[in-house]
Amino acid sequence: MGIQKILFAFLFIATCSYCMAQKRSNRSAGYRVPVVSENKARIVCPIFNVNQYPYQGLGLKFGDPTAITYKLYPDRHWAFAVDVGKTSVGLYNDYYKHLFNSYAQIDTVQKTYISHQATSNFFLETKLLYQWDIEKISKGLQLYAGLGWQWRNTSLNYTYTYKSGSNTKPGKLTGSSFTYGPVAILGFEYANFSLPISAFIEVELFTDNMADPGYHRFQGGVGLRYVF
Repeated sequence: MGIQKILFAFLFIATCSYCMAQKRSNRSAGYRVPVVSENKARIVCPIFNVNQYPYQGLGLKFGDPTAITYKLYPDRHWAFAVDVGKTSVGLYNDYYKHLFNSYAQIDTVQKTYISHQATSNFFLETKLLYQWDIEKISKGLQLYAGLGWQWRNTSLNYTYTYKSGSNTKPGKLTGSSFTYGPVAILGFEYANFSLPISAFIEVELFTDNMADPGYHRFQGGVGLRYVF
């Protein structure tokens, strides 16, 4: 008897669901899915409209560094960008460990490095870019290259040990790594979306001109900008 009740309930629910689905279908039959023409698509994604420059883009970049990114498009080929954020401190562990020796030489006590921690980290970069259409590869795709200038500052706390007579004692010191230098940029930007956004991926080569002259470091990341 219990099985019959379960089957009856199942059939009743299924029948009700089918009837409700039919009502929804009949109600929505009078509506059509809108078809967006190419001209309207250009308005939806304004970066496609070559007659309405300048445009601006604001978004996020993830990688080294992670930053808020702003880009000004005065015309189809030239662009100016500013990134503000933080570098990926973990990628520079060996470099910051090496800097300990320069901080530890402020007195004659022999110190042995134990660890370090970044307490603050700031990054600023400006860049001038030139962009080429490469829509033969993919619609909405651009290649860009340019030059820029980068400023970076990182505050560090170090722990170490030192000899005091026959004893080994722990110690701490703080340091600050501020530097700047030129950047060479190469990247791709893609903007064939139904939303006013552009996606990009880029690689940069930073050259230190201050703290460690001649030091080179590859950087890069991916990101999205809202275009308006």
